[in-house]
Amino acid sequence: MAEGALALVLHAHLPYVRANEPDSLEEDWFFQALIECYLPLLEVLEAAAADPLQQPRLTMGLSPTLLSLLADPTLRQRFPAWIGTRQQLLKKAPGDQREAAEHLTACFSRHLKRWTACDGDLIPRFATLQRQGVLDLLTCGATHGYLPLLREHPEAVRSQLRTAVREHQRLIGERPLGIWLPECAYYEGLDQWMRDAGLRYAVLDGHGLLHAKPRPRYGVYAPIVSRQGVAFFGRDSDATLPVWSARDGYPGDPAYREFHRDLGWDLPKEDLTTLGLPTERPLGLKLHRVSDLQAPLDQKQPYQPLEAEGRCAIHARHYLQGRRAQLENLRAGMAIPPLLVAPFDAELFGHWWFEGPRFLGELFRQAPSEGVSFSTLRGVLSSQPNLQLCDPCPSSWGQGGFHDYWLNQSNAWIVPEWSRAGRAMVERCSRGVGSESDLRLLHQAGRELLLAQSSDWSFILRAGTTTELAKERIERHLERFWRLMAAIDRREDLPEQWLEEVEAEDALFPLIQPADWRNVGR
Repeated sequence: MAEGALALVLHAHLPYVRANEPDSLEEDWFFQALIECYLPLLEVLEAAAADPLQQPRLTMGLSPTLLSLLADPTLRQRFPAWIGTRQQLLKKAPGDQREAAEHLTACFSRHLKRWTACDGDLIPRFATLQRQGVLDLLTCGATHGYLPLLREHPEAVRSQLRTAVREHQRLIGERPLGIWLPECAYYEGLDQWMRDAGLRYAVLDGHGLLHAKPRPRYGVYAPIVSRQGVAFFGRDSDATLPVWSARDGYPGDPAYREFHRDLGWDLPKEDLTTLGLPTERPLGLKLHRVSDLQAPLDQKQPYQPLEAEGRCAIHARHYLQGRRAQLENLRAGMAIPPLLVAPFDAELFGHWWFEGPRFLGELFRQAPSEGVSFSTLRGVLSSQPNLQLCDPCPSSWGQGGFHDYWLNQSNAWIVPEWSRAGRAMVERCSRGVGSESDLRLLHQAGRELLLAQSSDWSFILRAGTTTELAKERIERHLERFWRLMAAIDRREDLPEQWLEEVEAEDALFPLIQPADWRNVGR
Protein backbone atom coordinates (compact mmCIF):
# COMPACT_ATOMS: atom_id res chain seq x y z
CA MET A 1 0.00 0.00 0.00
CA ALA A 2 1.45 3.38 -1.02
CA GLU A 3 2.00 5.80 1.85
CA GLY A 4 -0.31 8.77 1.63
CA ALA A 5 -3.90 9.00 0.44
CA LEU A 6 -6.22 10.16 -2.29
CA ALA A 7 -8.99 12.54 -1.22
CA LEU A 8 -11.83 12.66 -3.73
CA VAL A 9 -14.05 15.71 -3.19
CA LEU A 10 -17.38 16.18 -4.98
CA HIS A 11 -19.43 19.36 -5.00
CA ALA A 12 -23.15 18.68 -5.50
CA HIS A 13 -25.03 21.87 -6.30
CA LEU A 14 -27.93 23.28 -8.24
CA PRO A 15 -29.40 26.75 -8.02
CA TYR A 16 -32.84 27.02 -6.46
CA VAL A 17 -34.81 26.03 -9.57
CA ARG A 18 -38.15 25.25 -7.98
CA ALA A 19 -41.06 26.37 -10.15
CA ASN A 20 -44.78 26.32 -9.44
CA GLU A 21 -45.58 24.83 -12.85
CA PRO A 22 -44.39 21.30 -13.72
CA ASP A 23 -42.26 20.44 -16.78
CA SER A 24 -40.25 23.67 -16.64
CA LEU A 25 -36.71 23.77 -18.00
CA GLU A 26 -35.39 24.50 -14.50
CA GLU A 27 -37.24 21.49 -13.07
CA ASP A 28 -35.63 19.37 -15.79
CA TRP A 29 -32.21 20.44 -14.49
CA PHE A 30 -33.01 19.06 -11.06
CA PHE A 31 -34.68 15.84 -12.14
CA GLN A 32 -31.94 15.04 -14.65
CA ALA A 33 -29.28 15.54 -11.98
CA LEU A 34 -31.34 13.40 -9.63
CA ILE A 35 -31.68 10.40 -11.97
CA GLU A 36 -28.23 10.68 -13.58
CA CYS A 37 -26.06 11.75 -10.66
CA TYR A 38 -27.41 11.80 -7.10
CA LEU A 39 -29.28 8.49 -7.15
CA PRO A 40 -26.44 6.62 -8.93
CA LEU A 41 -23.87 8.08 -6.54
CA LEU A 42 -25.89 6.94 -3.55
CA GLU A 43 -26.20 3.49 -5.11
CA VAL A 44 -22.42 3.23 -5.59
CA LEU A 45 -21.57 4.56 -2.12
CA GLU A 46 -24.05 2.34 -0.32
CA ALA A 47 -22.85 -0.74 -2.21
CA ALA A 48 -19.20 0.05 -1.43
CA ALA A 49 -20.02 0.68 2.24
CA ALA A 50 -21.72 -2.72 2.45
CA ASP A 51 -18.66 -4.57 1.06
CA PRO A 52 -16.18 -5.49 3.84
CA LEU A 53 -13.35 -5.66 1.29
CA GLN A 54 -13.72 -1.99 0.36
CA GLN A 55 -12.83 1.16 2.31
CA PRO A 56 -14.71 3.93 0.50
CA ARG A 57 -14.04 7.48 1.67
CA LEU A 58 -15.40 10.56 -0.04
CA THR A 59 -15.80 14.22 0.85
CA MET A 60 -19.00 15.63 -0.62
CA GLY A 61 -20.50 19.08 -0.54
CA LEU A 62 -24.29 19.39 -0.59
CA SER A 63 -25.22 23.00 -1.26
CA PRO A 64 -28.09 24.47 0.79
CA THR A 65 -30.14 25.16 -2.33
CA LEU A 66 -29.74 21.55 -3.47
CA LEU A 67 -30.75 20.32 -0.01
CA SER A 68 -33.83 22.54 -0.23
CA LEU A 69 -34.76 20.96 -3.57
CA LEU A 70 -34.16 17.44 -2.26
CA ALA A 71 -36.42 18.16 0.71
CA ASP A 72 -39.21 19.78 -1.32
CA PRO A 73 -42.41 17.67 -1.12
CA THR A 74 -43.85 19.03 -4.39
CA LEU A 75 -40.77 18.05 -6.36
CA ARG A 76 -40.78 14.62 -4.76
CA GLN A 77 -44.38 14.17 -5.83
CA ARG A 78 -43.66 15.18 -9.44
CA PHE A 79 -40.53 13.09 -9.99
CA PRO A 80 -42.11 9.66 -10.70
CA ALA A 81 -44.35 11.13 -13.39
CA TRP A 82 -41.35 12.88 -14.92
CA ILE A 83 -39.58 9.50 -15.13
CA GLY A 84 -42.71 7.86 -16.56
CA THR A 85 -42.89 10.37 -19.39
CA ARG A 86 -39.31 9.64 -20.39
CA GLN A 87 -39.85 5.90 -20.24
CA GLN A 88 -42.74 6.37 -22.67
CA LEU A 89 -40.51 8.34 -25.04
CA LEU A 90 -37.78 5.70 -24.91
CA LYS A 91 -40.23 3.28 -26.51
CA LYS A 92 -40.10 5.47 -29.61
CA ALA A 93 -36.34 5.08 -30.06
CA PRO A 94 -35.26 3.83 -33.53
CA GLY A 95 -34.37 0.16 -33.91
CA ASP A 96 -30.59 0.64 -33.94
CA GLN A 97 -30.87 2.38 -30.56
CA ARG A 98 -33.05 -0.25 -28.85
CA GLU A 99 -30.23 -1.73 -26.78
CA ALA A 100 -29.30 1.69 -25.41
CA ALA A 101 -32.98 2.57 -24.84
CA GLU A 102 -33.65 -0.66 -22.94
CA HIS A 103 -30.54 -0.13 -20.83
CA LEU A 104 -31.61 3.40 -19.93
CA THR A 105 -35.15 2.24 -19.17
CA ALA A 106 -33.74 -0.40 -16.80
CA CYS A 107 -31.57 2.25 -15.09
CA PHE A 108 -34.59 4.50 -14.61
CA SER A 109 -36.63 1.62 -13.17
CA ARG A 110 -33.88 0.56 -10.78
CA HIS A 111 -33.33 4.06 -9.43
CA LEU A 112 -37.05 4.75 -9.20
CA LYS A 113 -37.45 1.58 -7.13
CA ARG A 114 -34.80 2.79 -4.69
CA TRP A 115 -36.40 6.24 -4.70
CA THR A 116 -39.79 4.73 -3.80
CA ALA A 117 -38.27 2.58 -1.06
CA CYS A 118 -37.13 5.69 0.81
CA ASP A 119 -40.22 7.76 -0.11
CA GLY A 120 -38.03 10.03 -2.16
CA ASP A 121 -36.17 11.24 0.93
CA LEU A 122 -32.50 11.07 -0.06
CA ILE A 123 -31.07 13.32 2.62
CA PRO A 124 -31.14 10.69 5.41
CA ARG A 125 -29.24 8.33 3.11
CA PHE A 126 -26.44 10.87 2.78
CA ALA A 127 -26.50 11.46 6.55
CA THR A 128 -26.28 7.70 7.23
CA LEU A 129 -23.19 7.43 5.02
CA GLN A 130 -21.60 10.23 7.03
CA ARG A 131 -22.33 8.45 10.30
CA GLN A 132 -20.72 5.33 8.83
CA GLY A 133 -17.55 7.28 8.10
CA VAL A 134 -17.93 6.89 4.32
CA LEU A 135 -18.84 10.53 3.64
CA ASP A 136 -17.66 13.82 5.03
CA LEU A 137 -20.47 16.24 4.15
CA LEU A 138 -19.56 19.85 3.45
CA THR A 139 -21.80 22.87 3.09
CA CYS A 140 -21.47 25.76 0.60
CA GLY A 141 -22.62 29.37 0.49
CA ALA A 142 -26.36 29.60 1.15
CA THR A 143 -27.14 30.25 -2.52
CA HIS A 144 -23.66 29.76 -3.97
CA GLY A 145 -22.97 33.50 -3.86
CA TYR A 146 -19.58 34.50 -5.26
CA LEU A 147 -18.12 35.74 -2.00
CA PRO A 148 -15.25 37.94 -3.30
CA LEU A 149 -17.83 40.08 -5.12
CA LEU A 150 -19.98 40.41 -1.98
CA ARG A 151 -17.15 41.52 0.30
CA GLU A 152 -18.03 45.24 0.11
CA HIS A 153 -20.62 44.41 2.76
CA PRO A 154 -19.08 41.77 5.05
CA GLU A 155 -22.57 41.17 6.44
CA ALA A 156 -23.56 39.74 3.04
CA VAL A 157 -20.73 37.20 3.27
CA ARG A 158 -21.62 36.42 6.87
CA SER A 159 -25.28 35.81 5.97
CA GLN A 160 -24.31 33.47 3.10
CA LEU A 161 -22.17 31.38 5.46
CA ARG A 162 -24.33 31.42 8.60
CA THR A 163 -27.51 30.65 6.66
CA ALA A 164 -25.73 27.73 4.98
CA VAL A 165 -24.52 26.23 8.25
CA ARG A 166 -27.95 26.62 9.84
CA GLU A 167 -29.71 24.96 6.91
CA HIS A 168 -27.19 22.10 6.74
CA GLN A 169 -27.66 21.35 10.42
CA ARG A 170 -31.45 21.50 10.10
CA LEU A 171 -31.58 19.00 7.24
CA ILE A 172 -28.55 16.76 7.90
CA GLY A 173 -28.79 16.81 11.69
CA GLU A 174 -25.14 17.76 12.22
CA ARG A 175 -23.23 21.02 11.90
CA PRO A 176 -20.78 21.04 8.99
CA LEU A 177 -17.11 21.62 9.75
CA GLY A 178 -16.01 22.06 6.14
CA ILE A 179 -17.22 24.10 3.20
CA TRP A 180 -16.90 24.02 -0.53
CA LEU A 181 -16.47 27.74 -1.12
CA PRO A 182 -18.64 28.78 -4.10
CA GLU A 183 -16.45 28.43 -7.19
CA CYS A 184 -13.58 27.69 -4.74
CA ALA A 185 -13.26 31.49 -4.57
CA TYR A 186 -11.18 33.02 -1.78
CA TYR A 187 -10.22 36.57 -0.83
CA GLU A 188 -8.06 37.96 1.98
CA GLY A 189 -10.01 37.91 5.23
CA LEU A 190 -12.66 35.40 4.19
CA ASP A 191 -11.27 32.96 6.76
CA GLN A 192 -12.48 35.34 9.50
CA TRP A 193 -16.09 34.84 8.39
CA MET A 194 -15.58 31.13 7.89
CA ARG A 195 -14.41 30.85 11.48
CA ASP A 196 -17.33 33.02 12.60
CA ALA A 197 -19.71 30.44 11.05
CA GLY A 198 -17.89 27.52 12.67
CA LEU A 199 -16.27 26.35 9.44
CA ARG A 200 -12.80 24.88 9.79
CA TYR A 201 -11.61 23.79 6.33
CA ALA A 202 -12.13 24.27 2.58
CA VAL A 203 -10.69 23.38 -0.82
CA LEU A 204 -8.97 25.93 -3.08
CA ASP A 205 -7.61 25.61 -6.57
CA GLY A 206 -3.92 24.76 -6.62
CA HIS A 207 -2.61 28.32 -6.97
CA GLY A 208 -4.54 29.30 -3.84
CA LEU A 209 -1.91 27.30 -1.95
CA LEU A 210 1.05 27.54 -4.32
CA HIS A 211 0.98 31.37 -4.13
CA ALA A 212 0.30 31.45 -0.38
CA LYS A 213 2.61 33.41 1.93
CA PRO A 214 4.94 31.90 2.86
CA ARG A 215 5.01 29.36 0.04
CA PRO A 216 3.93 26.02 1.55
CA ARG A 217 6.78 23.57 2.00
CA TYR A 218 4.82 20.71 0.42
CA GLY A 219 2.85 22.70 -2.18
CA VAL A 220 -0.62 21.24 -2.71
CA TYR A 221 0.31 17.87 -1.20
CA ALA A 222 -0.45 18.84 2.41
CA PRO A 223 -3.05 21.20 3.90
CA ILE A 224 -2.10 24.58 5.34
CA VAL A 225 -3.73 26.60 8.11
CA SER A 226 -4.49 30.33 8.10
CA ARG A 227 -3.98 32.72 11.01
CA GLN A 228 -7.68 32.37 11.77
CA GLY A 229 -7.24 28.63 12.34
CA VAL A 230 -8.95 27.56 9.10
CA ALA A 231 -7.32 24.77 7.08
CA PHE A 232 -7.10 24.83 3.29
CA PHE A 233 -6.49 22.02 0.82
CA GLY A 234 -5.20 22.54 -2.73
CA ARG A 235 -6.40 20.88 -5.92
CA ASP A 236 -3.87 18.58 -7.58
CA SER A 237 -4.12 18.90 -11.36
CA ASP A 238 -2.52 15.51 -12.05
CA ALA A 239 -5.23 13.77 -10.02
CA THR A 240 -8.09 15.69 -11.65
CA LEU A 241 -7.26 16.09 -15.35
CA PRO A 242 -7.84 12.44 -16.38
CA VAL A 243 -11.33 12.51 -14.89
CA TRP A 244 -12.82 15.86 -15.87
CA SER A 245 -11.34 16.51 -19.30
CA ALA A 246 -13.33 15.19 -22.26
CA ARG A 247 -10.45 16.06 -24.58
CA ASP A 248 -7.51 14.67 -22.59
CA GLY A 249 -9.23 12.37 -20.10
CA TYR A 250 -11.45 9.34 -19.80
CA PRO A 251 -14.88 10.94 -20.54
CA GLY A 252 -13.87 11.41 -24.19
CA ASP A 253 -13.39 7.68 -24.79
CA PRO A 254 -15.28 6.60 -27.95
CA ALA A 255 -17.23 3.95 -26.00
CA TYR A 256 -18.74 6.35 -23.48
CA ARG A 257 -22.14 7.97 -23.84
CA GLU A 258 -22.36 11.13 -25.91
CA PHE A 259 -23.70 14.03 -23.83
CA HIS A 260 -24.84 16.41 -26.55
CA ARG A 261 -27.12 14.20 -28.63
CA ASP A 262 -30.52 13.71 -27.06
CA LEU A 263 -33.76 11.99 -28.08
CA GLY A 264 -35.53 15.23 -27.19
CA TRP A 265 -34.01 16.78 -30.31
CA ASP A 266 -34.38 13.69 -32.52
CA LEU A 267 -38.08 12.86 -32.02
CA PRO A 268 -40.85 14.64 -33.93
CA LYS A 269 -42.29 17.56 -31.99
CA GLU A 270 -45.75 15.95 -31.90
CA ASP A 271 -44.33 13.01 -29.93
CA LEU A 272 -43.32 15.49 -27.23
CA THR A 273 -46.46 17.60 -27.16
CA THR A 274 -48.64 14.47 -26.94
CA LEU A 275 -47.01 13.77 -23.57
CA GLY A 276 -47.37 17.35 -22.36
CA LEU A 277 -43.83 18.58 -23.12
CA PRO A 278 -44.22 22.13 -24.41
CA THR A 279 -40.95 22.52 -26.33
CA GLU A 280 -38.15 20.56 -27.96
CA ARG A 281 -35.22 20.40 -25.53
CA PRO A 282 -32.72 17.93 -24.03
CA LEU A 283 -34.64 15.36 -21.99
CA GLY A 284 -31.80 13.30 -20.55
CA LEU A 285 -32.43 10.56 -23.13
CA LYS A 286 -29.02 10.04 -24.72
CA LEU A 287 -28.66 6.89 -26.80
CA HIS A 288 -25.40 7.45 -28.69
CA ARG A 289 -21.72 7.05 -27.86
CA VAL A 290 -18.89 9.53 -28.29
CA SER A 291 -17.64 7.52 -31.28
CA ASP A 292 -15.19 10.22 -32.37
CA LEU A 293 -14.68 13.57 -30.64
CA GLN A 294 -14.44 15.26 -34.04
CA ALA A 295 -17.54 13.63 -35.51
CA PRO A 296 -20.70 15.76 -35.93
CA LEU A 297 -23.65 14.72 -33.80
CA ASP A 298 -25.55 13.13 -36.66
CA GLN A 299 -22.67 10.70 -37.20
CA LYS A 300 -22.49 9.42 -33.62
CA GLN A 301 -23.00 5.67 -33.27
CA PRO A 302 -25.55 3.93 -30.98
CA TYR A 303 -24.45 3.46 -27.39
CA GLN A 304 -23.30 -0.03 -26.33
CA PRO A 305 -23.58 -0.31 -22.52
CA LEU A 306 -21.44 -3.43 -22.02
CA GLU A 307 -18.53 -1.97 -23.95
CA ALA A 308 -18.68 1.20 -21.82
CA GLU A 309 -18.72 -0.84 -18.60
CA GLY A 310 -15.56 -2.65 -19.67
CA ARG A 311 -13.80 0.64 -20.36
CA CYS A 312 -14.74 1.88 -16.86
CA ALA A 313 -12.84 -0.97 -15.24
CA ILE A 314 -9.78 -0.33 -17.41
CA HIS A 315 -9.80 3.41 -16.77
CA ALA A 316 -10.23 2.99 -13.01
CA ARG A 317 -7.19 0.71 -12.92
CA HIS A 318 -5.18 3.16 -14.99
CA TYR A 319 -6.17 6.05 -12.73
CA LEU A 320 -5.27 4.19 -9.54
CA GLN A 321 -1.92 3.09 -10.91
CA GLY A 322 -1.14 6.69 -11.79
CA ARG A 323 -2.04 7.88 -8.30
CA ARG A 324 0.03 5.13 -6.66
CA ALA A 325 3.09 6.11 -8.72
CA GLN A 326 2.46 9.76 -7.86
CA LEU A 327 2.24 9.03 -4.13
CA GLU A 328 5.39 6.91 -4.18
CA ASN A 329 7.37 9.61 -5.99
CA LEU A 330 6.14 12.33 -3.62
CA ARG A 331 6.82 10.29 -0.49
CA ALA A 332 10.52 10.05 -1.37
CA GLY A 333 10.84 13.82 -0.89
CA MET A 334 8.40 14.48 1.96
CA ALA A 335 8.71 14.02 5.69
CA ILE A 336 4.98 13.31 5.96
CA PRO A 337 2.66 11.09 3.89
CA PRO A 338 1.51 13.02 0.77
CA LEU A 339 -2.12 13.84 0.05
CA LEU A 340 -3.65 14.06 -3.41
CA VAL A 341 -6.79 16.22 -3.41
CA ALA A 342 -9.04 15.68 -6.44
CA PRO A 343 -12.11 17.98 -6.39
CA PHE A 344 -14.87 17.81 -9.00
CA ASP A 345 -18.40 19.01 -9.58
CA ALA A 346 -20.51 16.03 -8.49
CA GLU A 347 -22.67 16.42 -11.60
CA LEU A 348 -19.68 15.34 -13.71
CA PHE A 349 -20.37 11.86 -12.36
CA GLY A 350 -23.48 10.70 -14.17
CA HIS A 351 -24.81 13.85 -15.81
CA TRP A 352 -21.90 15.08 -17.93
CA TRP A 353 -20.10 11.73 -17.84
CA PHE A 354 -22.78 9.06 -17.69
CA GLU A 355 -20.35 6.30 -16.66
CA GLY A 356 -18.85 8.44 -13.86
CA PRO A 357 -20.64 6.72 -10.95
CA ARG A 358 -19.59 3.28 -12.26
CA PHE A 359 -16.01 4.58 -12.57
CA LEU A 360 -16.16 5.73 -8.94
CA GLY A 361 -17.44 2.32 -7.87
CA GLU A 362 -14.56 0.68 -9.74
CA LEU A 363 -12.09 2.93 -7.93
CA PHE A 364 -13.36 1.75 -4.55
CA ARG A 365 -13.43 -1.89 -5.68
CA GLN A 366 -9.95 -1.95 -7.19
CA ALA A 367 -8.14 0.37 -4.74
CA PRO A 368 -7.07 -2.34 -2.24
CA SER A 369 -5.37 -4.45 -4.93
CA GLU A 370 -3.79 -1.37 -6.54
CA GLY A 371 -2.34 -0.14 -3.25
CA VAL A 372 -4.22 3.17 -2.96
CA SER A 373 -6.14 4.32 0.11
CA PHE A 374 -8.81 7.01 0.32
CA SER A 375 -9.35 9.68 2.95
CA THR A 376 -11.87 12.39 3.68
CA LEU A 377 -10.64 15.93 4.34
CA ARG A 378 -11.89 15.69 7.90
CA GLY A 379 -9.99 12.43 8.32
CA VAL A 380 -6.77 14.08 7.14
CA LEU A 381 -7.09 16.86 9.72
CA SER A 382 -7.82 14.33 12.47
CA SER A 383 -4.62 12.43 11.74
CA GLN A 384 -2.40 15.43 10.93
CA PRO A 385 -2.82 18.03 13.68
CA ASN A 386 0.31 20.10 12.87
CA LEU A 387 -0.09 22.23 9.75
CA GLN A 388 2.09 24.93 8.21
CA LEU A 389 0.86 28.46 8.92
CA CYS A 390 0.25 30.31 5.63
CA ASP A 391 -1.97 33.04 4.21
CA PRO A 392 -3.87 31.58 1.22
CA CYS A 393 -3.76 33.47 -2.08
CA PRO A 394 -6.92 35.06 -3.53
CA SER A 395 -8.10 32.67 -6.22
CA SER A 396 -10.95 30.72 -7.77
CA TRP A 397 -11.17 27.62 -9.90
CA GLY A 398 -12.82 29.49 -12.73
CA GLN A 399 -11.28 30.25 -16.11
CA GLY A 400 -8.14 32.27 -15.53
CA GLY A 401 -7.95 31.23 -11.89
CA PHE A 402 -9.23 34.46 -10.35
CA HIS A 403 -12.50 36.42 -10.58
CA ASP A 404 -12.75 37.31 -14.29
CA TYR A 405 -15.49 34.82 -15.13
CA TRP A 406 -17.89 36.40 -12.63
CA LEU A 407 -16.89 40.02 -13.31
CA ASN A 408 -16.82 40.93 -16.99
CA GLN A 409 -18.82 42.79 -19.61
CA SER A 410 -21.59 40.18 -19.63
CA ASN A 411 -22.41 40.23 -15.92
CA ALA A 412 -20.69 43.17 -14.19
CA TRP A 413 -24.01 45.06 -14.11
CA ILE A 414 -25.17 42.73 -11.32
CA VAL A 415 -22.50 43.76 -8.81
CA PRO A 416 -23.80 47.31 -8.09
CA GLU A 417 -27.31 45.84 -7.79
CA TRP A 418 -26.05 43.41 -5.13
CA SER A 419 -24.26 46.28 -3.42
CA ARG A 420 -27.29 48.56 -3.29
CA ALA A 421 -29.59 45.80 -2.04
CA GLY A 422 -27.00 44.58 0.44
CA ARG A 423 -26.57 48.08 1.87
CA ALA A 424 -30.34 48.45 2.29
CA MET A 425 -30.57 45.06 4.01
CA VAL A 426 -27.74 45.89 6.43
CA GLU A 427 -29.29 49.24 7.30
CA ARG A 428 -32.76 47.78 7.86
CA CYS A 429 -31.55 44.78 9.90
CA SER A 430 -29.35 47.05 12.02
CA ARG A 431 -32.37 49.25 12.83
CA GLY A 432 -34.76 46.34 13.29
CA VAL A 433 -38.50 46.24 12.68
CA GLY A 434 -41.43 46.99 14.93
CA SER A 435 -43.92 44.20 14.33
CA GLU A 436 -44.29 40.49 13.58
CA SER A 437 -45.78 41.32 10.18
CA ASP A 438 -42.72 43.40 9.26
CA LEU A 439 -40.44 40.61 10.49
CA ARG A 440 -42.22 38.24 8.13
CA LEU A 441 -41.51 40.65 5.27
CA LEU A 442 -37.88 41.00 6.32
CA HIS A 443 -37.41 37.23 6.39
CA GLN A 444 -38.66 36.96 2.82
CA ALA A 445 -36.56 39.93 1.74
CA GLY A 446 -33.52 38.08 3.06
CA ARG A 447 -34.42 35.01 1.01
CA GLU A 448 -34.87 37.07 -2.15
CA LEU A 449 -31.54 38.84 -1.64
CA LEU A 450 -29.71 35.56 -1.11
CA LEU A 451 -31.33 34.07 -4.21
CA ALA A 452 -30.36 37.10 -6.31
CA GLN A 453 -26.72 36.61 -5.25
CA SER A 454 -26.41 33.12 -6.75
CA SER A 455 -23.23 32.84 -8.84
CA ASP A 456 -25.01 30.43 -11.19
CA TRP A 457 -26.79 33.26 -12.96
CA SER A 458 -23.55 35.22 -13.42
CA PHE A 459 -21.94 32.07 -14.80
CA ILE A 460 -24.77 31.53 -17.31
CA LEU A 461 -24.59 35.14 -18.48
CA ARG A 462 -20.85 34.75 -19.12
CA ALA A 463 -21.25 31.33 -20.75
CA GLY A 464 -23.96 32.69 -23.06
CA THR A 465 -26.36 29.73 -22.67
CA THR A 466 -29.82 30.34 -21.14
CA THR A 467 -29.06 34.02 -20.62
CA GLU A 468 -32.64 35.29 -20.69
CA LEU A 469 -33.60 32.84 -17.96
CA ALA A 470 -30.63 33.93 -15.83
CA LYS A 471 -31.39 37.63 -16.29
CA GLU A 472 -35.06 37.05 -15.48
CA ARG A 473 -34.15 35.19 -12.28
CA ILE A 474 -31.87 37.95 -11.02
CA GLU A 475 -34.36 40.69 -11.82
CA ARG A 476 -37.26 38.71 -10.33
CA HIS A 477 -35.56 38.24 -6.97
CA LEU A 478 -34.33 41.84 -6.81
CA GLU A 479 -37.79 43.18 -7.74
CA ARG A 480 -39.33 41.09 -4.96
CA PHE A 481 -36.67 42.25 -2.53
CA TRP A 482 -37.34 45.93 -3.18
CA ARG A 483 -41.13 45.49 -2.97
CA LEU A 484 -40.76 43.79 0.39
CA MET A 485 -38.43 46.52 1.69
CA ALA A 486 -40.82 49.21 0.47
CA ALA A 487 -43.66 47.51 2.34
CA ILE A 488 -41.62 47.53 5.55
CA ASP A 489 -41.01 51.26 5.08
CA ARG A 490 -44.76 51.75 4.45
CA ARG A 491 -44.11 52.98 0.92
CA GLU A 492 -46.13 50.16 -0.65
CA ASP A 493 -49.03 47.98 0.40
CA LEU A 494 -48.47 44.35 -0.48
CA PRO A 495 -51.47 42.20 -1.38
CA GLU A 496 -51.58 39.18 0.92
CA GLN A 497 -52.03 36.87 -2.06
CA TRP A 498 -48.83 38.17 -3.68
CA LEU A 499 -46.88 37.62 -0.48
CA GLU A 500 -48.23 34.11 -0.03
CA GLU A 501 -47.35 33.21 -3.62
CA VAL A 502 -43.79 34.50 -3.21
CA GLU A 503 -43.38 32.67 0.09
CA ALA A 504 -44.64 29.46 -1.53
CA GLU A 505 -42.35 29.73 -4.55
CA ASP A 506 -39.20 30.78 -2.69
CA ALA A 507 -39.86 28.59 0.32
CA LEU A 508 -36.35 27.88 1.55
CA PHE A 509 -34.29 28.72 4.63
CA PRO A 510 -37.05 28.62 7.28
CA LEU A 511 -34.49 29.47 9.98
CA ILE A 512 -33.24 32.62 8.25
CA GLN A 513 -31.99 35.25 10.72
CA PRO A 514 -32.04 38.98 9.87
CA ALA A 515 -29.45 39.44 12.64
CA ASP A 516 -26.89 37.93 10.23
CA TRP A 517 -27.06 41.22 8.27
CA ARG A 518 -26.66 43.43 11.34
CA ASN A 519 -23.82 45.94 10.94
CA VAL A 520 -20.49 44.43 11.98
CA GLY A 521 -19.24 47.80 13.23
CA ARG A 522 -16.27 48.13 10.87
